[in-house]
Amino acid sequence: MKETVTQLLESALANLQAQGILPADQQFSPQVGNTKDKAHGDYACNIALIAAKAAGCPPRQLAETLIANLPASTAVDKVEIAGPGFINFFMSTASAFEIVETALAQGSEFGRNNSGNGEAVQVEFVSANPTGPLHVGHGRGAAIGDCLCRLLEANGYNVTREFYYNDAGAQINNLALSVQARVKGLTPDDGSWPADGYRGDYIIDVARAYTAGETITADDREVTGNGDEDDLDAIREFAVAYLRREQDLDLRAFGVEFDVFFLESSLYEDGKVEATVNRLKDNGYTYEQDGALWLRTTEFGDDKDRVMRKKDGGYTYFVPDVAYHLDKWQRGFTTVINEQGADHHSTVTRVRAGLQALNAGIPKGWPDYVLHQMVMVTRSGQEVKISKRAGSYVTVRDLIDEVGRDATRFFLAARRVDSQLTFDIDLARSQTNENPVYYIQYAHARICSVLRKLAEEGVVRGRQECAGDLTLLTLDEEKELANQLARYPELVANAAAQREPHHVSHYLRELAGQFHTYYNAHKVLIDNTELRDARVSLYLAVRQVIANGLDLLGVSAPEEM
Repeated sequence: MKETVTQLLESALANLQAQGILPADQQFSPQVGNTKDKAHGDYACNIALIAAKAAGCPPRQLAETLIANLPASTAVDKVEIAGPGFINFFMSTASAFEIVETALAQGSEFGRNNSGNGEAVQVEFVSANPTGPLHVGHGRGAAIGDCLCRLLEANGYNVTREFYYNDAGAQINNLALSVQARVKGLTPDDGSWPADGYRGDYIIDVARAYTAGETITADDREVTGNGDEDDLDAIREFAVAYLRREQDLDLRAFGVEFDVFFLESSLYEDGKVEATVNRLKDNGYTYEQDGALWLRTTEFGDDKDRVMRKKDGGYTYFVPDVAYHLDKWQRGFTTVINEQGADHHSTVTRVRAGLQALNAGIPKGWPDYVLHQMVMVTRSGQEVKISKRAGSYVTVRDLIDEVGRDATRFFLAARRVDSQLTFDIDLARSQTNENPVYYIQYAHARICSVLRKLAEEGVVRGRQECAGDLTLLTLDEEKELANQLARYPELVANAAAQREPHHVSHYLRELAGQFHTYYNAHKVLIDNTELRDARVSLYLAVRQVIANGLDLLGVSAPEEM
């Protein structure tokens, strides 16, 4: 319906330009929004305030002229002017419920569009070091990243999900030393335990598997432990494969899959890091100082230049990141979104600066970043800080075991990415209206229950069958439900464009709330079969949109609860 109002206004504006009331060489784009107070209509537009100066008349006068030039439409009951010149549209009952038929006809495709036109988009997310189980912060990144991929796909983009494994550097060496210490029978309490060693119980599991000669099959490798406690290279290779497999199992339990697993080590093996450094040198953006190699990142907006190669000859962590992103660009991804924790904020400027210094045709501000804030897990009002398995943090598997996949995914994606999140285990486990995922799923299950009761009476309604005279739906609550359904396609488009999946969870909770209120106030299983069928059609449309929205969040839509 919003599109209908926009088209009516565009036609009126064109008429005024043809009449010379508005300049013909100027473009006017009416922005139509939902009203907060339905006493002011269903939709409102401020185009008269924006275009009044060009028309040379007061906004209210221009609004009157625009209304007079609106084409006739059965979709609109009346149009009013409010305040200094806002134009408010009151939609007809018939037009309000057209969305019910549309939602049912399109089914699972309702809300999806092809605005992306198949453009290739790469989303990198999780990208955890293979040094331990996935913690709750990784889980938030997984939920946000996967939801974002689903949203982009719903808007017609060809999405590649990528996981970047930091399988090189000091942390991997610390992992190998920790497993070696366990193989030798040491514990973290021993004086010879590695200073920066990992202390979680999972290190014991890795050491036992290595000693037993187990064969580990990860996505790109198969490694067998040889039991040699002095073969640090073998221990390192085995430990990385073991923990990569563990992370894959965690992600599978979370309902997240990846198309590409990219190894940091491959950038060194293929010579891409060295080639990137040489290219930066050749372009004149590096210099030697204090025995280190520096990059002039200040020339691209950074607050200070950054060390690329340290005195000991090793590269700082952002150098392989630059090489990695050059590789992304060369693979043809003109749109790349990195979903990472807020602790990566400092790397954004220097990675972008390094890419600009390559003079590779990469646009300024590429790639895009979505940075999420930290997560605090609570139980009984107290923070939960550690997991026995991980030793120092709460894992994704802990949460899934506690509250299930649906609640874990929903809660981790339900807040703005730039806001800190408190994950309340007690709330996530509760079956009350205070639990948003339960509240939304219960609305879907309630509708399914109504359909089962109808079937017991011999009335079987198809999943996408619209029946009954929708003009019989005259209650304000019914029209508000229809208007809420009409918002869904725009919501899907905006959530993807703004890179903010949380809008979907907020929308679903609002829709579920409107439905529960309507369900409790007005019966659907009534003797008036025409009205009953019309209300069931509205129910079916609500159910479809809830199922579609939950699917974007990777959450199930149960038929019974």
